Order: sequence, then C-alpha cells, then structure tokens
Amino acid sequence: MARYIHELPSWRDFQWDEKKLANPLAALRFRQGDLIGRMKALGFSLRNEATVETLTLDVLKSSEIEGDILDREQVRSSIARRLGVDIGALAPADRNVEGVVELMLDATQNYGTPLTAERLFGWHASLFPTGYSGMRKIVFGGWRDDSRGPMQVVSGTSRRERVHFEAPAATRLEKEMIAFIKWFNASDDTDPVLRAGIAHLWFVTIHPFDDGNGRIARAITDMALARSEQSPQRFYSMSAQIRIERNTYYDTLEKTQRDGLEITPWLEWFLGCLDRAIAGAEETLGAVLGKARFWKSHADTLFNERQRLMLNKLLDGFEGKLTSSKWATIAKCSQDTALRDIVDLVERGVLVKSPAGGRSASYSLVPPEAI
Repeated sequence: MARYIHELPSWRDFQWDEKKLANPLAALRFRQGDLIGRMKALGFSLRNEATVETLTLDVLKSSEIEGDILDREQVRSSIARRLGVDIGALAPADRNVEGVVELMLDATQNYGTPLTAERLFGWHASLFPTGYSGMRKIVFGGWRDDSRGPMQVVSGTSRRERVHFEAPAATRLEKEMIAFIKWFNASDDTDPVLRAGIAHLWFVTIHPFDDGNGRIARAITDMALARSEQSPQRFYSMSAQIRIERNTYYDTLEKTQRDGLEITPWLEWFLGCLDRAIAGAEETLGAVLGKARFWKSHADTLFNERQRLMLNKLLDGFEGKLTSSKWATIAKCSQDTALRDIVDLVERGVLVKSPAGGRSASYSLVPPEAI
C-alpha cells in the first residue's frame, strides 16, 4: 500500500472537483483583478515602490518560514537597486541576501522565460553561495543524491522523531523533474492560478534538492502567479500569508501527500490562502497607498521642488522630527528659505507645527482624516 502520492503508478494525474472550486476561484480572480486595477491607477513610480515593498516582504517571509531571518533594509535595498527604484540611501547587502533576492527577481521579473533544470540549479546555488547549508556540504549543479539516506521531512528529537514525509528516491529525480518542467512550461485549459497551486504541491512532493526546496517552491508559485497576471509587478505576498498560516500549511500539505490524487482540499486551502494574501495587501502597501491618497488630495496644489522632496520624505516615513534645520540640510537651501517653505505649508494646512516653540519646533503632516 502506498504511503505517499508519489508512490502511486499514475501519481502526476492529479484530480480535483472543478464545481467545488468554481466559486472560491471566481471570488479570488475578482479580488486579484480589482487589486491590480487599483494599483495601475497609481502611476508608474508608485507601482514600482509597491513592488519593492511586496518583494521585500516576500523574500523576508519565505526565508523566515525556514528559520532564516534576513535584514529588512538589506533586502529592500538590494531589490530597489536591481529594479532601479530610488528609495534614498541604500544599505549594503551580504551575499546571502543578494542570493535570495536574485532568485526571487529572476522568478518574478522573468516569469515568461521557460523554467529549466539549469535555471533551477542557478536558483539553488544563489540560496547557498558557500556550498553549505549550515555546517553541511550539499549537492550543487544537480539533484540530491541521497548519499546520507532518504530525503525526509521530520520533526521532534532524535529519540522521538516523527517522519512527516519521505520524498521520491534520488534515482527517480531526473525523470520526475523532466516531467514537472515540461508541464510547467506548457499550457492547458486549467486556470493559471490553479496551476500555481498544483506546481507548488508537485515540486515540494518531488523535493529535488538537498535543501531550499520550500523557498524554491514558493518562487515557482510566485512565477506562476506572475504568469496568471501577465505582469512582473507584485502587489501581494503569498509567502507572507503562508508564514501566518504556517501550521495549517504544513498540515494540509502532509495530508494531501498521503491522501491520493484527489487534491481538491489542497487547492481549496491554496485559493483561500492566496485570497487572504491579496486582502492583506492593503496593510502591506499602506505607506504607498497613503502616499497616493495624499498626492491625489493635493492634485491641484502647487508645490516647489523642495516642498515636493520633503513631503515625499515625510510620506516615506521620515525618521525623527522634521525641523527647519533638517529641511535646509536635506533640501540644500538656506535656513530662511527652509522656514519660508515650511510656513507656507503650515498656512495651507499641509503641515502642522508641534506645540513646542522656538528652536525645538518641529513639523509633521496633517493626518488625512483632518484634511
């Protein structure tokens, strides 16, 4: 009796109930289209900022699922630099951060490029630039070889170890990956979002690498979702939502890999998780959407270049208190000019002065609800 779906004779012939998935898929597609439509209305610059924020979250959370905590500013700076987006001062990034960013950007920005074994090997190498996972040397430029025994997903201590899943033997990997890659690059009448869910399940079931399978599976998912939208710009993070639902994710995955080829429950969970990820985009992109609302409310207001510069700084989350001396330094103008710029904005109801006076006076944006 087969323990796992990959042990079944025709295990790649997944089955699902289209009628059961029709309503959640339609609702998800509507939410997906609505978000993309709203983001397109923001303009090119703000869309790029939104993409940087979303991809930053995606990289951070995909790594965090595996217990790898990355520096947010390093990730954000690396993504912004590679996409040519100006976010101000850029933090230098270490090679581990650069590698994860390279993987994610290749998957999403080059979503239309065919997936190949060589491309997957490159993604794997980018995750482990030293050739080691922790203290353990891993196989590079090829699939795992099982020299240390079968590939298993386990939990618990060595004496009370629980095996959640055992992947196909290494001798099967060449054939299995050829079939997966051929399917992924082809097209059929299956909705592209459902294909993203199937691709995720299929890849993690094969588990072709010594390590990094989860992160690469999520990159493949993002690539498939980008294909579903025909756009490299990302406005929601599936990885961030999976991180929130991590326990349910693993439980659903384990049950699916033991339950036969009827994968409707997996796809139901996948669609629900993706729907919640899209719903959560409002919070993720709060600063970007707030900036869009601000400039829309002031569409007919004339600002000079210095004022526009400083208002964008404030909208991006200015650290500390804004004073006339800081304004003068950043805008490269005299103290008197800075004060005139500020007073003008205060009089027009754009900035508000703090209660403290004299040299300690500082200024902040008037809250949107107060306008």
